[in-house]
Amino acid sequence: MMLLRLHSLLSFQGNPMIFSSARRLRLTAFVPLFLFAPPVLAQAAPAAMAEARPETAAPDHPALWKIADQDTTIYLFGTIHILPENADWFHGPVKAAFDAADLLVTETAVNAPQTLQNAFMEKGLRRDGKTLRESLNAKEREKFEKSLSDLHLPLNIFDQFQPWYAGLLLTLLPLKAAGYDQSNGIETQIEAKAAARNLSGHPLETADYQIGLFAGLPEKSQLNYLNEVVEQLPTLREDIAKLVQAWKTGRAEELAELLNEDESDELMRKVLLSDRNKAWAKWLKARMDEPGVVFVAVGAGHLAGRGSVQDELAKVGFRSVRVQ
Repeated sequence: MMLLRLHSLLSFQGNPMIFSSARRLRLTAFVPLFLFAPPVLAQAAPAAMAEARPETAAPDHPALWKIADQDTTIYLFGTIHILPENADWFHGPVKAAFDAADLLVTETAVNAPQTLQNAFMEKGLRRDGKTLRESLNAKEREKFEKSLSDLHLPLNIFDQFQPWYAGLLLTLLPLKAAGYDQSNGIETQIEAKAAARNLSGHPLETADYQIGLFAGLPEKSQLNYLNEVVEQLPTLREDIAKLVQAWKTGRAEELAELLNEDESDELMRKVLLSDRNKAWAKWLKARMDEPGVVFVAVGAGHLAGRGSVQDELAKVGFRSVRVQ
């Protein structure tokens, strides 16, 4: 479900990102895009798929790792960027690790919503004189328009957008209607807890950089993503429910597989996952030269599976230990 990753990229401030199912999840995982969707989309969402919110479950135990030497400890905590409810995760080893930290590290930070919205619109709009539907072949267009009709949306609602942005919005709309909300996302909660403690923060990436990763993908990769979103919309809620449950119960490898392993576009995997994991591991290695306790909260898909941040750290001599 690379989908969770745009969510993750879109995890601005953690942001919302989601892909294949995974891919869908990736995009959702990248940004609280709900905040930056075009007004017409926001108006359409409530009528699209109003659903009851799930009941609150038992206490959660998401995965937590650490790397440490004599004077430095870095905790690695995988997050989910949007949730349908306020999960009960802040207790036990996670709370102890956060309370001990003197620095919070997140994927990015968003403190200028209008600037972010402008960046999305600048990079998400088409500039080639064609509409999005004109860039699809007949079969793709038929499926795309059926998805819009099923969601009670105008067929031209995404015509002005690049495929990656249309796919992201198309994914987020039914999730928002089903009660998923960035305000319930783990990054949002962590940021609030950090502010209450006056805890210093450090973003690994800028929001503009993250948006640029998607906007810079070739049209073929963008169209592949959009078409996968369309194919998986019928099972989107079930797919994401599996992801959320795997996260809550600390099944990190299963979660990583759901998020990443069915990524069919190798370029997208490289740009959104592999290259970023390598860059983050490089930063973490350098941070180990400074004393202190660091709490790192990034999308869960980065912290397990093939090519994870821990895998990249192991290559340079730092072995992680599972704490929870």
